Amino acid sequence: MKLVIYLYKKFFASFLLSLLFFILALCLTDLFINLWNYISRSVPARTILYILFLYVPKALWYSVPIAVLFATAYTLSDLYARNELISVFVAGISLLRFTFPLLVIGMLFSFALFSFEDNVVVKTYAQKTELQRKVLHRQQSLNNDNIVIMAEEGSIIYKADYFDNELKRLFNFYVIFRTNEKEAPDNEKKNFIAIIYAESATWKDEKWVLSNPICYLKTPDGIKVQEPDSSLLDRITELPETFRNNTISVEEVNTKEAREYIAYLQRSGLPSDEARSLYHKKFAFPFIVFIVVFLAIGLSGKTRKNVLLISLALSISAVVVYYVFQMLTMLMAKFGVLPAFLGPWLPVIFFIFVSVVLLHYAKT
Repeated sequence: MKLVIYLYKKFFASFLLSLLFFILALCLTDLFINLWNYISRSVPARTILYILFLYVPKALWYSVPIAVLFATAYTLSDLYARNELISVFVAGISLLRFTFPLLVIGMLFSFALFSFEDNVVVKTYAQKTELQRKVLHRQQSLNNDNIVIMAEEGSIIYKADYFDNELKRLFNFYVIFRTNEKEAPDNEKKNFIAIIYAESATWKDEKWVLSNPICYLKTPDGIKVQEPDSSLLDRITELPETFRNNTISVEEVNTKEAREYIAYLQRSGLPSDEARSLYHKKFAFPFIVFIVVFLAIGLSGKTRKNVLLISLALSISAVVVYYVFQMLTMLMAKFGVLPAFLGPWLPVIFFIFVSVVLLHYAKT
């Protein structure tokens, strides 16, 4: 028990100092990237500080893995350099058994980081992004153009030239009705039923009010032009939010909102590979905290000199390799070369393998 307490004292002292260092480095980087824009827009210093304050949770989320990696590598390397681990090994305690408390901390941090990101980071980062857009005059319009939306598993297709979010109005509006894929026989799936055209459609009293609608109905004798009947009009139920410029970053919403956004993309027939890979990243990234502890255990003891510098260099190098590898796999997932699930998880699997190999050859 005394060994565990001693190990935790050394680990947490290094972890907290390195965590503060990396958070400060990320916040200063974000500040310097946008500093000229702040100055040119005459943004008050108090607003800039508040933007940085909102960025701290995101910086903390990014910093925890590298801080854990550095603290673990430095703690074990320092114990190697001071020959303290020799006594541990002589007592018959293996490296894996001695460092097991650090692996437990890594696993707990993984779950805590996921919860922290889902409940705190996404909210503060969204506020930071919105405020930054506002003060830099980069606000995103919710109006949309050239809209095509699929609904009811493709049995209804909405098309409009433009959507005015403030007026809740669609212009040059078409609704195409097709047979339901589940209910229709194989030879009649997705067959054309009717088209309703309107100069505009306005959302009033929880329904769409069409201006001068015309219905082109398919009949056994051909296409019949008539006023649309209620059976078709009652099926036009898509909410105005669907027609907005809903391009959002999955990284800026929690897992529940991310699932809803992905469902919207799939329902609309829009590409969803990138969004799905970012969704899986929400689960994969926190798990890296456990992996870096494993990795640091394998990396420790490689040198007895310049322990601080060597540990910092190894930590930064490992993190850079991980992020570059993940960037490549995420791009491959975005373009469909890899399944969306593997985009964020393949680097984790690879680093697990590397960590096991390093641990096998570590000095004990």
